[in-house]
Amino acid sequence: MADAAVLEKVTFSLPRDLVRRLREAVADGLFASQNALVREAVARELDRIREERLRAEFAEAARDPMFLQDIRDTDDAFASADAETARMIPDD
Repeated sequence: MADAAVLEKVTFSLPRDLVRRLREAVADGLFASQNALVREAVARELDRIREERLRAEFAEAARDPMFLQDIRDTDDAFASADAETARMIPDD
């Protein structure tokens, strides 16, 4: 649960049906409070948006020839160190 010292009170307007559903979820014991439900839902949505943006950025990078060349150059620069480390791993 969030530390009360870092909570900030805000006001939002929600559609009446959404408020009804929110109250029902709390009454059904699915969440400790309306605040808890809203906090969790907003955090989950913001996490989803962040992940979606990261996926888009990764997809864009995967099409960038300069980025891909940089990866190849880095792989080449560490190839001998990687091979040396691999030789040190026991063959269980």
